[in-house]
Formats: sequence, C-alpha cells, structure tokens
Amino acid sequence: MKSRLPPPPARDWTVISLMLLVLLLIVASFTSLPLKWREFFTLDAVHSVLELLAGFAPPELATPFLIKTGWAAIETMAMSALGTLLAVAAALLFSLPASGRMGRTARAAMRAMLNVLRSIPELVWAAILLIAAGLGPFGGTLALAAHTAGVLGRLFADALENAAPLPEQTLRTNGASASAAFFYATLPQTLPQMLSYTLYRWENNIRAAAILGVVGAGGLGQMLKYHLSLFQMQSAATVILAMLLLVAMVDGVSFALRRALTR
Repeated sequence: MKSRLPPPPARDWTVISLMLLVLLLIVASFTSLPLKWREFFTLDAVHSVLELLAGFAPPELATPFLIKTGWAAIETMAMSALGTLLAVAAALLFSLPASGRMGRTARAAMRAMLNVLRSIPELVWAAILLIAAGLGPFGGTLALAAHTAGVLGRLFADALENAAPLPEQTLRTNGASASAAFFYATLPQTLPQMLSYTLYRWENNIRAAAILGVVGAGGLGQMLKYHLSLFQMQSAATVILAMLLLVAMVDGVSFALRRALTR
C-alpha cells in the first residue's frame, strides 16, 4: 500500500496579517517622513560635517582635565551599577505578581504598572526626579532604576511564565511549601536568563547614564553638555573618548560574565 502524504500545514493567517501590517507600516513611514536624501549627500553637507569633526582634534590631554574626566567616568559607572541593582531588586518583586502567580487581577495590574515604568524614557524620569532629588547623580540613578525596573520586571515575569511547571508541581506534590518549590525548582531554571537580561540592561544603562548628565544628572554627560555649550570641542572630544572606553570596558566585562555563566 502506498503511504499517504501528511496534509500540508494550515496557514497561520494571524502571522501573515501581522507581517503585512508591519510591511504597510514601513512603507507608510518612508512615504510620510520628509527624508531629504539628496540634501544629505551634497558637497555643502559633507564639508560642514568635516569642518565640525576637525574641531574635535586634537583631544584635550592635560593632566588635570584627564583626572576630572576620570572621576566623571567613575560617577557614570556608579550610577549605572547602582541603578541596575535597584532595578533588579524591584523587578524580582514585580515579576511574581506579573507572572500570574498571585491571580489574574494582580497580573493585569502589575503588567500595567510595568508598562508605565518602561514606556517613560530615562530622560523624562530624570527630569521629573531631579526636581525632587535636586541636581546630581542621585536623581539620575533613580531615573535609571525606574525605567530599568519596568523593562526587567516584564522580562523576568515572562521568564517565570515560560518555565517548565512540572519540577515545581512535583515538589509541591511531595510536601514542599510553595516558596521552597519556587526557590528550588522554578528559580534555578530562570536564573541564567535573568542574569543575562541584567547584564544586557547594565550595558544599556552605561550609555543612558552618560546621556542623563545632559539634564543635570552628573557624570560624563554633564561634562559633555558643558563643553559643547561653550564650543570647547577638544575638551568634548576627550569626554566622548572616555564614554567610548567606558562602554567598551563594560561590554567586555559583560561578555566575559555571560560566557562564564553559559559554561
């Protein structure tokens, strides 16, 4: 007897509709935005850019200024690290109700709060919190923590929801308490993923902390705004190079930690 071929898989019209919607959005974006490609590649535009870049050379390398830039880089690093740690602590607390472990009502309410936290950019959070905390790194740290808590809370909640339920159910069946079953069965499954998310957000917070200084949150960003506003381009070039070195260092440390965790 001839074996029958399996029927072809049914088309998922939902996925096709979403893809068409995304394609339509891309086409609408190109047609609605006034993209002036011709003016961007004119000789005048290229000459203006080259003239601006020439003003950054050579960078300011005086020892007092380098020491000042180094302290600002340490301040930026501290803002990002402390803001990330505060966000992780809040995200762990938020992820439990957001993952549906405390009922559907708590899940919906917590997801809505996480949406609010992460939908407000760090610059807006900094502008709000600097009014309460005053100028300096404290407001910037709180701004990073508020936005990152919304991002990590959602990611942690999704990781908990996607964890295999059988190990925790087995421990509960054998008499373990709910908290013990969670800490010994579900959390170990999701911990590597949570650590990877945390390291990635720390990398982003380094960049964000450097930008938050523009609104007065201290660190390298505040130095950059000061020197650019005075058209001290060589000093600004040194600050920009410090930002690049700081981001590269954090990227290397994060890559090494992620590699060690996956072994």
